[in-house]
Amino acid sequence: MTALLTFIGIVLFVIGILVSVGLHEVGHMVPAKAFGMKVTQFFVGFGRTLWSVKRGETEYGIKAIPAGGFVRIIGMLPPAKGQDPNKVRKANTGPIQSMVENARSAEYETIDPADNGRLFYQKPWWQKLIVMASGPLVNVVIAFVLFGGLFMLYGASVAQTTVSTVTDCVIPASQATADRKCTDADKVSPAKTAGFQVGDKILSFNGTAISSWDDLTPLIRANTDQAATIVVERNGQQQTLRTNTILNQVREKAGSDKVVSVGFLGVSPEMKVERQGPGFVVDKMGELTVATVQAIGNFPEKLVGVAKSIVGGERDENGPMSVVGASRVAGEIAANQSLTGGERIAFLVSLLASLNLFLALFNFIPLLPLDGGHMVGAIWEGIRRGVAKLFGRPDPGYVDVAKLLPIAYVMASVIVVMGVLLVIADIVNPIRLFNG
Repeated sequence: MTALLTFIGIVLFVIGILVSVGLHEVGHMVPAKAFGMKVTQFFVGFGRTLWSVKRGETEYGIKAIPAGGFVRIIGMLPPAKGQDPNKVRKANTGPIQSMVENARSAEYETIDPADNGRLFYQKPWWQKLIVMASGPLVNVVIAFVLFGGLFMLYGASVAQTTVSTVTDCVIPASQATADRKCTDADKVSPAKTAGFQVGDKILSFNGTAISSWDDLTPLIRANTDQAATIVVERNGQQQTLRTNTILNQVREKAGSDKVVSVGFLGVSPEMKVERQGPGFVVDKMGELTVATVQAIGNFPEKLVGVAKSIVGGERDENGPMSVVGASRVAGEIAANQSLTGGERIAFLVSLLASLNLFLALFNFIPLLPLDGGHMVGAIWEGIRRGVAKLFGRPDPGYVDVAKLLPIAYVMASVIVVMGVLLVIADIVNPIRLFNG
């Protein structure tokens, strides 16, 4: 049964990924066609074609490797200045120049003189910007819809003011592991000293009324090595507990790598799933966007740890993983008998929503071959033409993004290497959300 549930979880998640990729490409294709650009191919996947059908001038299909997708819009690479787009030549003037000109030549092999005016590079800069931005924006919308449905229909786990666990000792974040036990050398936690019990409801901290766990956390953290008077409700009766919070090293927030020295009490809250409103969804999306951008920025550093994990190092559970790893996690979630059906669905929806947000933000990176590279080219073209018009200068024309192809090839190679590295790590030493 476990194997079946794992398989179902993986299949459903892979389908979700393929649908997300397909909708991303639809985001490019629809405005391209609306602006009169010639679109010859729409495929989900790469490699050998498994199935395709032609409708009008566009071939739609599915390829064998479910690792992405593409839409072919004719004329993405412009001819060199002064060159006839119907007579683009191959060059052998040098390795870099030859690379660029050969790419131009390949781009124009299927172009017909009747396509003049329908080529991507010939369109206004703002149309090109919309076409390239619409793909990742679709992923943002998918993420928002999935997170919105999750938080508004199912709910989000919210920390209550009721104590769930009382820590026995003080363990710095640098030493905190799943199997770390208290020793005689560890200090007794302030909460243990005060006499906290599971089920205590915290009413006030040093005279400040507490209505949510978010009210309590900053008060504890700011109370470094100072007396603390906490009023709790226990079995319907109010009790006053006294202790001294202790300075300790803790993670800035759950899942964060940043460690801070703050006041520490030693209690954790009871969690309850509560439905949220649209404002919560917007706030959460904002938080997740910032966290995802930071994760992308830290990606090279994290990748070093991934490489080490392949040869026996410890795998960071908060580190990056490939689609293979994410699919394996989806299967693990689906098969976990300790979770309710609703919790499993919520986990899977959250995983797919997070992946869509990552895909969107990653594609916004302003480097070719990513969508952001073409977007920067379109914006720069708009700026150049706008400035020229403002000062009465001749129109400088389109931006030749083909000159950036050497950078694009390097970037593509880096992406491939990173992808392969992550896939290997996810097979050899996968991230496991649940022990065992």
